[in-house]
Amino acid sequence: MAEKMWAGRFQKELDREADDFNSSIHFDRRMFRQDIAGSCAHAAMLAKQGILTKAEGEAIIAALGGILADLESGQLTFDPDAEDIHMFVESVLTERIGELGKKLHTARSRNDQVAVDIRLYLRDEAVEITALIKELLAAILEQAKKHADTIMPGYTHLQRAQPITFGHHLMAYAMMLIRDCGRLENAVKRMNQNPLGSCALAGTTYATDRMATSEALGFDGYTLNSIDGVSDRDFCVELMSAYALIMMHLSRFSEEVILWSSWEFKFIELDDSYTTGSSIMPQKKNPDMAELVRGKTGRVYGNLMALLTTLKGLPLAYNKDMQEDKEAIFDSIDTVKKCLKVFAPMIRTMKALPERMYAAAQKGFINATDLADYLVKKGLPFRTAYKIVGQTVAYAIEKDTVLDDLPLADLKEFSPLFEEDVYTEISLETCVSKRISAGGTGPDSVKAQIEFVESFLNA
Repeated sequence: MAEKMWAGRFQKELDREADDFNSSIHFDRRMFRQDIAGSCAHAAMLAKQGILTKAEGEAIIAALGGILADLESGQLTFDPDAEDIHMFVESVLTERIGELGKKLHTARSRNDQVAVDIRLYLRDEAVEITALIKELLAAILEQAKKHADTIMPGYTHLQRAQPITFGHHLMAYAMMLIRDCGRLENAVKRMNQNPLGSCALAGTTYATDRMATSEALGFDGYTLNSIDGVSDRDFCVELMSAYALIMMHLSRFSEEVILWSSWEFKFIELDDSYTTGSSIMPQKKNPDMAELVRGKTGRVYGNLMALLTTLKGLPLAYNKDMQEDKEAIFDSIDTVKKCLKVFAPMIRTMKALPERMYAAAQKGFINATDLADYLVKKGLPFRTAYKIVGQTVAYAIEKDTVLDDLPLADLKEFSPLFEEDVYTEISLETCVSKRISAGGTGPDSVKAQIEFVESFLNA
């Protein structure tokens, strides 16, 4: 077992099982780029402040650049016996440039080092996840444009409620995903404060320049309290909450995709590339990708609750419990990315079946509200009209027919205000086209929604 960086105080080596239990290299090594970037910024600042000489700073930065290049090319591999990514990089640095490598950790602790690494990593991943959300938005937009006039039943309580268009329904998910992008942006903005320079918890006696490292690493500023800088992971919780909301939206969308692709609905058909078959039933075409997205939502929720529970009783400042933040948030990031990568092409390639949607919309009396509105426009109070239409629907059910097919004479039995024009007023096309309120399912509104999403994607 290699000697630990902190071994001076100890007379015995760490137990092998305890060493493995303590180690985080197997999961935090994914932050090697961010760790090296933070170390380069720190070395440059030390040289600028005269804590290192200019030559020493340049030599350290050059060696770190070499380590980065070798890790990315595969020429250098991670040591599974290293305690963490921070100690691994420092160890390799010392192997390559000798005693000078040991000067890098001047005016720095692993506490602020890991705090800066995780912020840099999460910032990078949030950018990538936002880009993946936008790819899904583009796929939704493509389908919504094609089906802005495709009539389908809208539902409440999973009961047919009112006629809408498929494009309008899809735009609802687009609006949710745009808010998800906003949540990520806001979380990153709050997180974008540099903890480097907080050291273990109390700062340092060296005359460091925290603004220099902040600017070098793209932070908006630095954390104003050194204890807070190393001891909180609220930014992890906030991002994981945003990821949980993304998954919640994907899960709801998945549920509808699953329903729509069933024979009971058959509103859509998923491409073969995003479905699987059965080992025993040759007729099956299963929406497994959508089901897996729905299922994986639970693990992202679980990661959020796990980290909240880990943090809830920790005294200030740093505690080793906080090492548990990484596996939880890394898993959430990986899960969200995998789901988005499969979801966008699944939506882009799905085939809508307008005839099935229209046929479903013709049943269930989803034009009943429009029939009531017809009477209201003739002068009846809405509640009176509502009761009359309820009685009319009950009569149509008894006769095993729909409102559109009731003879005018039968309608007049319920109200003398019904005239021949009622059939035009309660046609599905009229019900949709006359929904003129902003945000509704009318053509102009859906067009405005599509333009809004396009402007968001083009911004």
